[in-house]
Amino acid sequence: MPKKITLISWNVNGIRSALKKGFLDFVSEYNPDILCLQETKAERHQTEIDLPQYEEYWFSAGKKGYSGTAIFTKTIPLTVRNGFPKELLKTYICVDKQGRNAADEGRIITAEYEKFFVVTVYTPNAKDDLSRLTFRHKQWDPLFLAYVRQLEKIKPVIFCGDLNVAHEDIDLARPKDNVGKHGFTDEEREGFDHIITAGFIDIFRHLHPNEAGHYTWWTHWANARARNVGWRIDYFLISQQFKKNVKDAFILPNITGSDHCPVGIILSI
Repeated sequence: MPKKITLISWNVNGIRSALKKGFLDFVSEYNPDILCLQETKAERHQTEIDLPQYEEYWFSAGKKGYSGTAIFTKTIPLTVRNGFPKELLKTYICVDKQGRNAADEGRIITAEYEKFFVVTVYTPNAKDDLSRLTFRHKQWDPLFLAYVRQLEKIKPVIFCGDLNVAHEDIDLARPKDNVGKHGFTDEEREGFDHIITAGFIDIFRHLHPNEAGHYTWWTHWANARARNVGWRIDYFLISQQFKKNVKDAFILPNITGSDHCPVGIILSI
C-alpha cells in the first residue's frame, strides 16, 4: 500500500514570535510528516519547542536574529546538510557587494530520505532599493539551481520555501503596480524561469493552473491580508518524475502566525 506523506513549508518570520501566536497548535492540528521552516531568526537553544515526535535540524545565520532555516521530521533522514557543498561554492561565489556571504546566512538545509531529497530554502531578498538584485540574479539563483540539479542526479528532489519572487502575473494581486519592484523584477522572474526550464514543477500552479487569488504573503500595510492583496512567493517545486506522486498541493491562508502563511503538499509513496 502506498504511504501518504504530508510536507508543509512556512516562513514563520521569527520562530520565537510564532510560538506566541499558535505555532504548536498549528503543528498539532496539521501534523505534517516533514515541516520546513524559513526565517527562524533564532538558534535552537533560544527556543523551547516541545515536539518529541520530531527530529529537529537547524541552520542559523552567523548574524544574530537574522534569516535561518529548520526542518522538523518524524522520519530520521539518511543525511542532513546545512548550506551548499564546498565544491559548488568554489565555482559560484556567493558574496554580495557588502561582502556578506549568503552561504553563512542559514538559508538552506537538505534532508535525504530513501526515495527523495527535501530542501528548505530562504532565498535572499533583492531589497526595496534592489541593492541585492544583481547578487540574487547573478550569484544566488545560478548556485541554487546548480545545487538542486546536482541532487537530482542522485534521486528526485522536493524543494520548498520562501523564494522571494512572484513568478507570473497571476501570482500577485496587483502585477501592473509592482513591475520592476523587488519580488517582481525581470531578473528574479527569469531565475524562476530557469528552474522551470530545468524541469522542476511548481506543483501548486500545476494543479491549479488558472486560479487567481492564492497568495502566501501580505504586507502589514493597508489591511492587505484581510483584503487579500497579496503575493504568492512561497512554493513547493518537485522533480518531473515525482509529479505523479503528488496527490494535493495547498495553501493555508487562515494560519496567521506570520506575514506568510504555510504551504504544503501530500505525497503518495
